[in-house]
Amino acid sequence: MNTSGDPAQIGPEGCRGTMSAKEHARWLRWVTQQFKTIAGEDGEISLQEFKSALHVKESFFAERFFALFDSDRSGTITLQELQEALALLIHGSPMDKLKFLFQVYDIDVCAWQGASAGTEWGAGAGSHAASSPLGTGSGSIDPDELRTVLQSCLRESAISLPDEKLDQLTLALFESADKDGNGAITFEELQDELQRFPGVMENLTISAAHWLVAPTPRPRPHRPRQLTRAYWHNHRSHLFCLAAYAGLHVLLFALAAGAHSHLGASVMVAKGCGQCLNFDCSFIAVLMLRRCLTWLRATWLAQVLPLDQNIQFHQLMGYVVVGLSLVHTVAHIVNFVLQAQVEASPFQFWELLLTTRPGIGWVHGSASPTGVALLLLLLLMFICSSSCVRRSGHFEVFYWTHLSYLLVWLLLILHGPNFWKWLLVPGILFFLEKAIGLAVSRMAAVCIMEVNLLPSKVTHLLIKRPPFFHYRPGDYLYLNIPTIARYEWHPFTISSAPEQKDTIWLHIRSQGQWTNRLYESFKVSDPLDCGSKRLSRSVTMRKSQRLSKGSKILLENHQFCNIKCYIDGPYGTPTRRIFASEHAVLIGAGIGITPFASILQSIMHRHQKRKHTCPNCQHSWIEGVQDNMKLQKVDFIWINRDQQSFEWFVSLLTKLEMDQAQETQHDRFLELHMYMTSALGKNDMKAIGLQMALDLLAKKEKKDSITGLQTRTQPGRPDWSKVFQKVAAEKKGKVQVFFCGSPALAKVLKGHCEKFSFRFFQENF
Repeated sequence: MNTSGDPAQIGPEGCRGTMSAKEHARWLRWVTQQFKTIAGEDGEISLQEFKSALHVKESFFAERFFALFDSDRSGTITLQELQEALALLIHGSPMDKLKFLFQVYDIDVCAWQGASAGTEWGAGAGSHAASSPLGTGSGSIDPDELRTVLQSCLRESAISLPDEKLDQLTLALFESADKDGNGAITFEELQDELQRFPGVMENLTISAAHWLVAPTPRPRPHRPRQLTRAYWHNHRSHLFCLAAYAGLHVLLFALAAGAHSHLGASVMVAKGCGQCLNFDCSFIAVLMLRRCLTWLRATWLAQVLPLDQNIQFHQLMGYVVVGLSLVHTVAHIVNFVLQAQVEASPFQFWELLLTTRPGIGWVHGSASPTGVALLLLLLLMFICSSSCVRRSGHFEVFYWTHLSYLLVWLLLILHGPNFWKWLLVPGILFFLEKAIGLAVSRMAAVCIMEVNLLPSKVTHLLIKRPPFFHYRPGDYLYLNIPTIARYEWHPFTISSAPEQKDTIWLHIRSQGQWTNRLYESFKVSDPLDCGSKRLSRSVTMRKSQRLSKGSKILLENHQFCNIKCYIDGPYGTPTRRIFASEHAVLIGAGIGITPFASILQSIMHRHQKRKHTCPNCQHSWIEGVQDNMKLQKVDFIWINRDQQSFEWFVSLLTKLEMDQAQETQHDRFLELHMYMTSALGKNDMKAIGLQMALDLLAKKEKKDSITGLQTRTQPGRPDWSKVFQKVAAEKKGKVQVFFCGSPALAKVLKGHCEKFSFRFFQENF
């Protein structure tokens, strides 16, 4: 079925029924076309066809909508019935939609009841109000009916709650709506209850109508103006380095080409590209010197150089190397063809290209064959470095082919007479860093002490912290577990705070072969090296947990073990800047919360350290300490797809809420914002009752029913314009936004940051 009609395109004008005659005719043609697609040859839509077209998770709503669409109770929906029903749902008034909602909730008012069999919807939205079958059946909603509807709402929003919680939600909404206390909700009472929630009546929509809305012409995508003040504010160091990089290449190319102008154009191009390749192939390694970059982050150069974009620059230089290599090769081939065509030439073309006989090069005439080998190696590395290889569960292909850079450097030394001069300083730095990293990581093996298997295939590792391992919030490390893969090292963000002295926490989501093997290895009852002295370690660890500030609730999939592993790091990230911010906005999507888990714990530790309370009057105040923290406010936004994903860090967030429970809403240092994208919002007819009940119960119990936090979990995705407008209105100082998640969302956030002149930093490694 064609679903190009975007629900977001239903504007408020359409909801008020202000379509012109031309638009109405176009809409009718579109509905007719969609009807024929769904109905098939018989020309009528059956219940099964309706369910397939509606794409709802819970059949309850499909059956209720179908029964109300089928005005003649024939068991099928005709084109006229569909047009009349959609005219109400799309273009009807809020009151018309509310009456439809009441019919959905009032299960006694079944569309198949004989009492309402003769009632029709009428010709449009206006006639429906007069001919609505509200007077038939019970005409009210009792608690059991409401419970059935809310249970279906939960399933439609992919929310799982125990029966006791469902009963509490039902009673919370029922008692709030049943104003007269007669044990039933009337239409007027439901209307009064909905009016307590601003915007719901005006924006009430229904997914059953979305897939039959004619698509409006899409406006051309707005391209952000480049080099505006806001764009320059966020990208000035990046643009400066790009300009310097381009200028250096122009200079190197011009000098080399000019020095060989007497040999012809093809040689000039080849020599110019070769000189640029000398720089690129040596400097490209500097961009991956993580220890050097981590050290630079602590200096003033971090304000000048785009250290956060080192990987992007590394990738860019990789593209440039491949491009220049192809041009360099083609230029030499053209030169060889010209030489071979000269009558006095003693060599044929293939000899010039593939052999050492012509004596081209400074090491036994090996320039041509080493050049061919270099081009093939570079193309192999380029192909195996593509995202389709790295993200498809074949990381080891990328890893092992990328190690051929050692062979590339060796061939380049043999190929070009001057390359060793360019490589001298970067090569020394590179091998020193590798040697130090190898020595530190292999100096002493550490051990994995505990393992928790969390929802959504997340493995929580607790590693014994070495005494020399000092890190900052948001840093990451490389992990090697010989029992999983002897030679593979993988980067993971440290999710524990530096103030936690005994252990290092890692939260690893299963997304590739290595992470899947890690998770599966702990699913067995007694993994490797976890069996010996199990009870002794359990008693010891439980005792240490009672004494530790970072104690947590033991989960069912919890194991004590003693598995040898190696760690390399720590390495710095853009989030190190957070303590120099005044107002920080932390945005994590899914497992992207991991760097912020460490940061949030450290922030609250420092905040509590700065906070003092008078023992007599209990007056509290904040006093500055020498911790280099300028933070005045932190907004943490966590976006998850489903309910289970919140269980990763609920215990941590609960502790953070408790730490500032005594402060007023205005004085709270940390504000949490939770979003669940699978949950339907208040403006969707299939979830409006559930969201109202969740709001009411959250106010009553002072906690959210989905996560157990005090912060209410919001359905759907954030409205980023409103989010950033609220942040700007608080005026807590200069705003810096830190994000860890998908690149697609990063682009959206970056655009909003440029609009509000906020600094934007994205986690990359």
